[in-house]
Amino acid sequence: MTAAHGPVVVVGAGLAGLSAAIHLAARGREVVVVEADAGPGGCCGSARVGPYRFDTGPSVLTMPDVLAGTFGAAGEDIDRWLPLRRLDPFYRLAFPDGSRLDVVAGAREMADNVRDLCGPAEAARYLRFRARLGALFEAQWASFIDADMTRLRDMARPYALLRLAAAGGFRRLDHFVAGQLSDERLVRAHTFQSLYVGLAPHQALAVYAVVAHMDTVGGVYFPREGGMHAVPRALADVAEKAGARIRYGVRAERIETDAGGVRAVRLDTGERVAASHAVIACDRVRAQSDLLPGRADDWRLRRPRYSPSCLVMHVGLERRTPGRAHHTLHFGRAWRATFAALSAGRPQPDPSLLITYVEDGAPPGRATLSALEPAPNLASGADWELLAPRLRDRLLGRLADLGYGDLSGRPRLTFDPPAWARLGHSAGTPFALDHRFAQTAWLRPSGRSRRVPGLHFAGMYTAPGVGVPPALISGRLAAARILEGRR
Repeated sequence: MTAAHGPVVVVGAGLAGLSAAIHLAARGREVVVVEADAGPGGCCGSARVGPYRFDTGPSVLTMPDVLAGTFGAAGEDIDRWLPLRRLDPFYRLAFPDGSRLDVVAGAREMADNVRDLCGPAEAARYLRFRARLGALFEAQWASFIDADMTRLRDMARPYALLRLAAAGGFRRLDHFVAGQLSDERLVRAHTFQSLYVGLAPHQALAVYAVVAHMDTVGGVYFPREGGMHAVPRALADVAEKAGARIRYGVRAERIETDAGGVRAVRLDTGERVAASHAVIACDRVRAQSDLLPGRADDWRLRRPRYSPSCLVMHVGLERRTPGRAHHTLHFGRAWRATFAALSAGRPQPDPSLLITYVEDGAPPGRATLSALEPAPNLASGADWELLAPRLRDRLLGRLADLGYGDLSGRPRLTFDPPAWARLGHSAGTPFALDHRFAQTAWLRPSGRSRRVPGLHFAGMYTAPGVGVPPALISGRLAAARILEGRR
């Protein structure tokens, strides 16, 4: 077996690593996945408190075709392994004036909801805006999201850049949206998604309106059984069926290289696993300091700018509440001031809360609730020994005020930035680097090491970036480079 076609070791059995393993194994490559945890998932984890099970990672699943394509690479049907249901509504948006908007499938159905909330003129503006979102998405998808960005020429595509500019992609997100929608509630409904990429709406480019398109037009989905953690479990099963070998409870300690590139991966068991390629699908910053040779550094990581973090409280509820939406976003009264506080490394004074209500994972007749509020990361210098109890109490009080009852005595599990750091997330944020222009596309840490042949990267720290679909795409792109013989 030649070096170019030798074994591939994937470090990390999260979504990106499992995606890479499936694409490689399905094409006949020998693949070994090493995962320090006892099971698959990575960021898409799971935890139990008494009889309640909580998803401890992403709660929003969009672009199901990307997930289906990952199963399809191995000749498998997603409906057999991971049946999904489309949420209805995708989101319930609750505004501080007491009004609300359900984000639903269908342009006309959604326009009707906008008309009921904001009037017919705004409904007409919404339909025009929705068409602009579609044009922006089409301008980005093939050329900048679903594309390999490891070479500068991959980003410098004049026609694609002109098309993106014509769609308004290089304006500021808040200006782009406010230029087409006049009701402040609708503007918030289509700009809050910028926090997913670590930026305030007035900092983010309008290209990130594509996230609003994925959410509000493409739809939000959820596994029919097993919660979000069912996603990596199904992917792991398909990877093993395709021929990949997954080793849990084993930590990669060092990537061994020589002048020709990757040669082996040294494990904490003392084993040396020969490899012609390695795919690093874990925290990129920690991998650079703990796992990789010095010459594998990337100049793009010399001054990393991290996304804000979050405080997440998972609560086991005593009873179900009929009619409650799966996702409810409660907007605070403040808006720009909350982003300014976050940028300055302070807790938001009046945060918007994302509430996820799930019946799967709880005993019969009960449910779980997860409340997320944005929070400063550890790089901000905030004193979390003082902040953590204060913010936990404030969140419990806010939930009570919003009608969720007194949850202080219920079984619960809380993650704050120090907890995220203990789980292996640099700067205590599960959202990796933010997506400012200087950390986007080719300017984001590369998916391939320029100085260490055979060394590839997948996951949130490389392009296309943060989120379930981008993580899966990054794994596929890493596999494609290896299959093409690019070391």
